[in-house]
Amino acid sequence: MQPDHVLPYVFTAPIRTERLILRLMTEADIDDIHSYQSREDVCRYLLFEPRTRPEVAEKVAKHAASTTLENDGDYLQLALELPATAQHPARVIGDSYFTISNLDNSKGEIGWTLHPDFAGHGYAAEAATAVLDIAFRTIRLHRVIAELDPRNHASIALCSRLGMREEAVFVKDLWFKGDWADTGMYAILRDKWATR
Repeated sequence: MQPDHVLPYVFTAPIRTERLILRLMTEADIDDIHSYQSREDVCRYLLFEPRTRPEVAEKVAKHAASTTLENDGDYLQLALELPATAQHPARVIGDSYFTISNLDNSKGEIGWTLHPDFAGHGYAAEAATAVLDIAFRTIRLHRVIAELDPRNHASIALCSRLGMREEAVFVKDLWFKGDWADTGMYAILRDKWATR
């Protein structure tokens, strides 16, 4: 079957889930994002080292300008905002990444980062579900992958909850923070997502 994806996709309005708002990052988010991207434990399995506040500010400006998915490499890096309550102000507790990785093969890639203070409550799964709905129901991609460090058990568990299956482990294929590391590959197809 020929790819039938619907592009370009332009992110124009925040997405509301049961408990979160997924939206473009803004300058006002820098402190919240820095509060987790500056942490060693958060960056342990990420491709970057803990970031300084100026580094986070630079990334936020870049991500805020990335609003359209049309070609290979186009991406969205969305803030996961926990809305304000009577007890707490609104704050960004993580981010969700999505990119068109291979348009000819109708393939995307998803990723996520969450502040450890908010882990274990299903927020990452809630956000990833919304992003996968865009990928499969709106853009109509055929396949979405997640590449991760096989030592990252929390992300593996999330992949499982999302219905993604392990497809491969590439042994010592990545020079990662001073040593060779493995890469795990998880994936889900659009028809599987539709029936989950």
